[in-house]
Amino acid sequence: MTQDLPTLAQEMLAGAQRVTVLTGAGISTDSGIPDFRGPNGVWTRNPAAEKVATLKHYLEDEEIRKIAWQNRLVSPAWNAQPNPGHRALVQLEQLGKMHGLITQNIDELHQRAGNSPDLVIEVHGTMFRTACWSCQERLPMEHAIERVRNGEEDPQCLSCGGILKSDTISFGQALVPEVIARAMQVSEECDVFIAVGSTLSVFPAANAVPRAKAAGAKIIIVNGVPTEMDRYADAVLLGDISVLLPQLVTLPG
Repeated sequence: MTQDLPTLAQEMLAGAQRVTVLTGAGISTDSGIPDFRGPNGVWTRNPAAEKVATLKHYLEDEEIRKIAWQNRLVSPAWNAQPNPGHRALVQLEQLGKMHGLITQNIDELHQRAGNSPDLVIEVHGTMFRTACWSCQERLPMEHAIERVRNGEEDPQCLSCGGILKSDTISFGQALVPEVIARAMQVSEECDVFIAVGSTLSVFPAANAVPRAKAAGAKIIIVNGVPTEMDRYADAVLLGDISVLLPQLVTLPG
């Protein structure tokens, strides 16, 4: 990586009119939310934990659901606060350049930082709502969490008795086609695409990078370690996201 890549990336961003951003778990680690696949990730340290996030296991095994509810009860995301990386993307929106903010995260930290909810595309859903697997009713997660605190180990839907889960996409669960279509659309419409804190190994979200490149966008990747899509990038910035991203959006001139 040459010394002038940060400046090159800034110049790309300065000349951009429509910027689309894709964020992964790496942008939230400085807010105290561990990632999954990194060296110290949840699943790296405990591969069995992946079962809790697998739809088949969740639906078929009450014990897995009980574990999942206990995990939700103590999730660091409830008290997490946006960090400088999140705030840098708010600054990018304030500059009038943000075209779309695709996130693989379920923590709503972009909205809490101040990004417009209309721009945020949550490809994996949100942990702040429950969804009933039977009647599809969606409610604030805090309602179910309070029931768990009061002793229910596996709270069921109060409307139909169905299985409740977080309104997130589990392994083996179909993505929402309209959400993915919108993510690909804003990727193809931008002139600069920034991927932040993602391994770029989870599809179809990772497809946003080659789709943006094929449509003529400049690609900037900001991450702690190399990604599987670095070959598409015009600039790869490796290091602390909470440091690099604010520097990137501090445009020259």
